[in-house]
Amino acid sequence: MTPPAHPAARDSAALGAALDDPVELTARLCDIPSVSGDEARIADAVEAVLRELSAGGGPELEIVRNGDALIARTSLGLRERVLVAGHLDTVPVEDNLPTDRRVLDGREVVWGRGACDMKAGVAMQLAVARALRAPTRDVTWVFYDHEEVDASLNGLGRLAADHPQMLAADLAILGEPSNAGIEGGCNGTIRVEVTTSGVRAHSARAFMGVNAIHAAAPILAALADYEERTVTVDGLDYRESLSAVGISGGVAGNVVPDACTVVVNHRFAPSTTGAEAEARLRELFAGFDVTVVDLSEGARPGLDRPTAQAFADAVGAPVAPKLGWTDVARFSALGVPALNFGPGDPLFAHRADEHVPAAEVLAASSALLAFLEPTAPAPAWADEDAR
Repeated sequence: MTPPAHPAARDSAALGAALDDPVELTARLCDIPSVSGDEARIADAVEAVLRELSAGGGPELEIVRNGDALIARTSLGLRERVLVAGHLDTVPVEDNLPTDRRVLDGREVVWGRGACDMKAGVAMQLAVARALRAPTRDVTWVFYDHEEVDASLNGLGRLAADHPQMLAADLAILGEPSNAGIEGGCNGTIRVEVTTSGVRAHSARAFMGVNAIHAAAPILAALADYEERTVTVDGLDYRESLSAVGISGGVAGNVVPDACTVVVNHRFAPSTTGAEAEARLRELFAGFDVTVVDLSEGARPGLDRPTAQAFADAVGAPVAPKLGWTDVARFSALGVPALNFGPGDPLFAHRADEHVPAAEVLAASSALLAFLEPTAPAPAWADEDAR
């Protein structure tokens, strides 16, 4: 049979042929380049697959496209709704495409850009969508663009603004790499610039000026003396941090500087609001000029909610706190408890040797399917779970 000539048709055909093998599907998704800002091709392919699934015997899907983001929802009238989301974009390629199947430390892996962050999570979504026949919970599948760049471009943020009613759910699961375990919620993050001022003078007559860099010493001392807190939220221990992440000042080698700026990043527990975190920093650096340059609220894991606890029980592994910030916070802002759950070690995200273990792709896919349809027939990939 002659393969489809149009690139979009070829891509969707390649993905469709691998829906029963999440590992191969991961590789095929990776081999569709989708660096942030160039997601149209992969969005086209995923949309075509979703439309085929909707017409192919599984639950019918209401599909909405917004730019290069997609929402696909079942409407079975079930008591609960679970949303599963994943981003389609990657950071730039580092001579790590096309993908390769390798054995590392005795494990089969898919090696290549996007394998870990997060085409394996997208493969999990599509493979489970293909396997579902009679889910016990309504499902919303979300695929979005521009996650790896400025937050103002984020496709999930655009969907939340344009279609908030379509993101309503009892639980959101974000397929970010978490070693096929659950990481609940996430810490919030705030970045501020703490600035000192002085008076310029020739360094040969430094006594005529006021050195703004010297004036930053109390800022650095406050950071060094800061005692990090561990805060328990919904049974998970979130460790906070406060760090100087940048410092700038100086005019020339023979000039006493009249300005110095220390950039400070604070990661705060999800029980703390952004306003509270800002107030904390302003109190710590009282007497200095403090300017907020970035602020993202944290997200509670929602493990006090029955649906979230049921998912944790289905996965059968301890839930860990997410110390970094992820898009689960966007769901939390909509009142939806959210968890991170996906194959891959986040420590390999964005690296030239990015990869994902095949066994984790299969395990995560199996766990998600078992949660959404406990009585589902064993999928085609079940016999390979030991890989």
